[in-house]
Amino acid sequence: MESQLLHRPPGLAAGEIVRHLAAMQAQDVPSALLALRARSATLTRQDVEAAVTSREIVRTWGPRGTLHFVHADDLPWLHALTGRATNTLRRLHEEGVTGDDLLGLISGALEGQGPLTKAELEERLAGRATGQGVVHLVGLAAHHGLAVLGPLRAGKPTYVHAADWLGAPITPEPDRDRALKELGLRYRRAHHPAEPEDLAAWSGLPLGEARTAWRLSAADPPPARAGEEPVARLVPAFDEYLMGWRSRDPILAAENARKVFPGGGVLRPVVLVGGVIRGVWGRKGTRVSVEPFDELPDGLLDAEIANVRRFLE
Repeated sequence: MESQLLHRPPGLAAGEIVRHLAAMQAQDVPSALLALRARSATLTRQDVEAAVTSREIVRTWGPRGTLHFVHADDLPWLHALTGRATNTLRRLHEEGVTGDDLLGLISGALEGQGPLTKAELEERLAGRATGQGVVHLVGLAAHHGLAVLGPLRAGKPTYVHAADWLGAPITPEPDRDRALKELGLRYRRAHHPAEPEDLAAWSGLPLGEARTAWRLSAADPPPARAGEEPVARLVPAFDEYLMGWRSRDPILAAENARKVFPGGGVLRPVVLVGGVIRGVWGRKGTRVSVEPFDELPDGLLDAEIANVRRFLE
């Protein structure tokens, strides 16, 4: 849990947390915000939103082609390793979005417009793409360093030209070994203990490249915090602690797996005690409900529940 900052070292800002984790899964923004909360006792939603609007952290397609928060300084080397458009082109074809001008089309629709919702962008595309086809077009631009996501507007995602938002398109790191070394360093610091197979599963890179990243990098394990009470945390769905390794077997008993992963792509928020999943939880507004798998000590989660309420309020 220490490598994932779940012991909450004091004073970390949102950008520092994201940078330590290399990339932080954020296809569901409320869950991503709660993942930052889990790593800080004092961070507020306003702090995170300020880091987004100041462009310190950026929401974009990252490892495994999934939306992540990434520190702006890390975009070049991460983009060099994740900026593949093959799957996006296939999805565009399935949506009936074709043509030799697609990159210019979406770049022109975004450029100089500020963050646009999908509906606004669909209107600017004048029938060339609708629905998910619009999103995949933005993904194509993102793979070429020309688009990222902007702040939510009324709970809806927005899309923006990278040059407008960041001052210039994202230029991938030209030295692939340098990018792989940085990936290996960041991953190992935030995911101890791990193996190259874990890095491959997290990053979406072929195992051979993950092994190269492993060979090029080295990281000291975080110091153990022996003698302290087990850390208890309420972490959200899709938290990096759940997504960052090839297998969850070391932290989730087989008889409880269906309670966390009931099917249909659903992943429930979990209760961590001493690094092990001991239950699931949910919320309605600021009301938090906990379903432990077995008996937990009285009062163990009181401070965590109060902190979730503080963050949401």
